[in-house]
Amino acid sequence: MATKVHMEALSPTMEEGQLVRWLKAEGDSIANGDIIAEIETDKATMELVARGEGILRKVLLGEGGTAPVGEVIAVIAGADEEIGELVGAAGDSPEPVADSPVSADGPKSARGPTTPGSPVASAPAEDPPTATVGEAAQVGAESEEAGLPDQGGERLKASPLARRLAEENGVDLRTVPGSGPGGRIVVRDVEAAKVGAGAAVPPATVGTTEAQPWHPGVPSEPGVDFEDLPLSQMRKTIAKRLVESLSPVPHFFLRITVDMTRTLAARKRVNALLEAQGDKVSINDFVLKSVAGALGRHPEANAQWMGDAVRRHYRVHLGVAVAVEDGLITPVIRDANQKGLAQISREIRELAGRGREKKLQPEEYTGSTFSVSNLGMFGIHEFTGVINPPEASILAVGAIEETPVAEDGQVVVRPLMKVTMSCDHRVIDGATGARFLQTLKEMLEEPAAILV
Repeated sequence: MATKVHMEALSPTMEEGQLVRWLKAEGDSIANGDIIAEIETDKATMELVARGEGILRKVLLGEGGTAPVGEVIAVIAGADEEIGELVGAAGDSPEPVADSPVSADGPKSARGPTTPGSPVASAPAEDPPTATVGEAAQVGAESEEAGLPDQGGERLKASPLARRLAEENGVDLRTVPGSGPGGRIVVRDVEAAKVGAGAAVPPATVGTTEAQPWHPGVPSEPGVDFEDLPLSQMRKTIAKRLVESLSPVPHFFLRITVDMTRTLAARKRVNALLEAQGDKVSINDFVLKSVAGALGRHPEANAQWMGDAVRRHYRVHLGVAVAVEDGLITPVIRDANQKGLAQISREIRELAGRGREKKLQPEEYTGSTFSVSNLGMFGIHEFTGVINPPEASILAVGAIEETPVAEDGQVVVRPLMKVTMSCDHRVIDGATGARFLQTLKEMLEEPAAILV
């Protein structure tokens, strides 16, 4: 019996998906439960599993194409089974494969109308900068299995962007040494190989359906003033969520300055203890542990707006903002107030690394009760975060800066850090947020308080 392959909802907030690649081709035999494709959701790249068995008779969505949840993207059936009616019902109008020339609107430039074969934009120069919250930014870069065997017969590891750039420039990935985590090949490796080989950069395909990442640099030819890039699934979701947050949620902001002298000293002592086991903690780990402890003491700040009720949480699940290639994802540290400093550090490094690879499972980036975003590693003094509904607050953490302050009539220099709490006024009042921040400040200025 013929089986329709639908675009499935692979994440709780997914409304449409982009087909990254087919792992099976038309004519291949399919067993129930086989992984047949990789789908980019709004948060991660997930595997699509076959719900029937037979032969992959028809692919209706090309690689790089997008489809709403529920749409038929392929048909599995017997070798002699009639599928014309199923294909017709699905529209029989497959999206073009990402590297095929098409006439649909793709990346646009300021030059106006273009003809097939004319260059639109240069290939990306390098991986966009990525960083996790705080010093967890040291976790590795984006990566994903390329599915290519190397000369020894093993699987060759490369990021999707590196793989695409190598194809565009005729670079053999088997000859490229990887500098990413576990020897994975990333864009900078392909760029280095391209320069070393003197390979020319071919013009980008007109009308490609595949979303291209933002990249700095200059156009490949004179006269190009700008370029319109198709939205990734993640960027579409970010845009929608921000509108949902800023429009109806009545934000207000509370700022406080923290003296980090003792936390910096405590970090040195803790890392000396962890050195023997090859581990270490960051300042951001101290921030997360302190936030979790303060929320445990102030559950009124660990709350959510549910429309007809305020939900107060007694378990602390911290969402930690991590920058990825296409935007932002917030892996969740569950029961953070019950975990030690080193455990929090290891967990966020592991989650951040898989977040950049788009390999997080839905339960790993959903269900947070409070979020933390840290831009201190970029030298940002202070900023305000946008609340992620239904959460009622988010904490924005700035850089630690040597600052002159008056102390006992003398001017001294102290390492100060500014934090800003964005609050949903429907849930949190000014005094409520102020009490939480006061406890957080006390914990960071005397790290021993974390243990009490």
